[in-house]
Amino acid sequence: MAGLSLLTLLDDIASVLDDVAVMSKAAAKKTAGVLGDDLALNAQQVTGVRAEREIPVVWGVAKGSFKNKLILVPSALIVSALAPWLIMPVLLVGGLYLCYEGAEKVLEKYLPHHHQPHETENQESEPEDLVAYEKKKIKGAIRTDFILSLEIIVIALGIVQGHPQLTQIVVVSLIAFIMTCGVYGLVAGIVKLDDLGFYLQRKSAGQGAMNLIGNGLVAAAPKLMKVLTVVGTVAMFLVGGGIIEHTIPAVHHFTVGIHHSVATLPLVGSVLPFIITGILGLAAGAFLVGIFTLFGKVKDRIQNN
Repeated sequence: MAGLSLLTLLDDIASVLDDVAVMSKAAAKKTAGVLGDDLALNAQQVTGVRAEREIPVVWGVAKGSFKNKLILVPSALIVSALAPWLIMPVLLVGGLYLCYEGAEKVLEKYLPHHHQPHETENQESEPEDLVAYEKKKIKGAIRTDFILSLEIIVIALGIVQGHPQLTQIVVVSLIAFIMTCGVYGLVAGIVKLDDLGFYLQRKSAGQGAMNLIGNGLVAAAPKLMKVLTVVGTVAMFLVGGGIIEHTIPAVHHFTVGIHHSVATLPLVGSVLPFIITGILGLAAGAFLVGIFTLFGKVKDRIQNN
């Protein structure tokens, strides 16, 4: 009987592991798009940071991301079991925040406030100012990571819905861990591309293919960071707009109708949905920035009176 019980236990474990492998693969595919947005968003967060402080800043954000997952994974599993209706409203709030943050970045670039110093001024400030600047960067990146982590976990939960509780816990935890390691490992690699280029230049003594690769990396690294800054901001509108689109039924029906009407058109049918989502995110962000700006002015006027 003991041997039979052991075999039954091993069979159950094998069955759970098989389910975990299948579900993890499916969840990884579904969250791959968010992973790309997460990568672009977090790579842009280290722009303006001194070269020697890039890895410590990335590590600080990565630690914050792991803490986010430690909060979100059990919370999402509990909410999914007890009040699944609450997940979408929370996700919507997160999406609106991403749109708001993206709109603020656009407005600050084209309509900078006089009281806000430019990033290059921060880099030339006193050490205390630099520390505060890094902390602000890390805090902002962790906040953004929280929203994207929530979306990843909700997508993973959708894949494993209806499966045993143990499978849900393992799959969601595994996806959260792999995504965090993958994103911040890639971000660390991207921000150190120029250092790799300098290393290859030194090793090649200015000659050969190694030197050409080094020169290419040194030249490409700053351009790549600029591109990621733009892509990261656009990703805020795409992710935030996508969340709004899929959590508000009226908006979803409206956009689906447009998608269907252009689905047969070459190129337009592929590009237009992204444009619509981006415009939706930008419009929502601009509206929220306007509301909070107006609220701030009214609040200041009341306090001054």
